[in-house]
Amino acid sequence: MSSDVTSLIDRYCAVWNEPDADSRKELLEAVWAERATYTDPRADTVGADELLVHIASIRMSRPGAKIVRTTAVDLHHGVARFGWRVVEADGTPLPEGLDIAELSPDGKRIARIIGFFGPMVVI
Repeated sequence: MSSDVTSLIDRYCAVWNEPDADSRKELLEAVWAERATYTDPRADTVGADELLVHIASIRMSRPGAKIVRTTAVDLHHGVARFGWRVVEADGTPLPEGLDIAELSPDGKRIARIIGFFGPMVVI
């Protein structure tokens, strides 16, 4: 696993945790490819501005909550996956999630995130 990709994912997670909107925008622009997309069960965004609006709304609904990466970053063929969870301001952990990140061709930015909520179901 490349430490560069782990760093990229950690910097992406830090965007969600940044309380200041201007700083959050600066952090996102450093890791987000032009016209990158973000999709989860509640959102489908294109570009940094749409994602920033979504993040701001989530932050307003969960003041002080943090996104914490909970797994190693797994990578192959320019696609990464990683586990995460939200931890409320009082320390209460919420159910885990999983993100799939498609990297830009140079591997330096995120071109697409697909997020899933909750643990994988074992059958």
